[in-house]
Amino acid sequence: MRTHSGTAVIGVGNDFRRDDGVGWAVVARLRERAAGRPGAPDTVFATCDGDPGRLIGLWEGAGLAVVVDAAHAHPGTPGRVHRIEVDGGHLSAPSATSTHGLGLGEAVELARVLGLLPERLVVYAVEGADCDFGAGLSPAVAAAVEPLADAVEDELAHRADGVARRRA
Repeated sequence: MRTHSGTAVIGVGNDFRRDDGVGWAVVARLRERAAGRPGAPDTVFATCDGDPGRLIGLWEGAGLAVVVDAAHAHPGTPGRVHRIEVDGGHLSAPSATSTHGLGLGEAVELARVLGLLPERLVVYAVEGADCDFGAGLSPAVAAAVEPLADAVEDELAHRADGVARRRA
């Protein structure tokens, strides 16, 4: 039986494809917030281009993995955030799709088959407006970064409370 510990926060995307960089922007914001204040030593902040093998490697063995990624939705509302908790290793078919060729769903399914899913996986998918080449988020997606960083910090605090209760 595989033991799960620690937390991985993974921003997925491409910083040079406009709104596809939202995951990286949220992780950068969380790193800024974590600097200068004590945090959980077992929390890792990482960025990834969305490759399923790299994603699995980043969340393997984690008690909690939080993934932030851009998504396309039809019809879409740029900046809208979807929270999806993976249950039993199956990612439900959301109304939004990944901006990557092989999406998060494929990584989750592969990890499930290989027994490499984290104990708990939470995905935040942010609807984008512009994934063309270039730097910088659209205004609607940029406005979602702070509230999304707050939501991820709440996930981390909830995990820390649960771990502390189990140890007591």
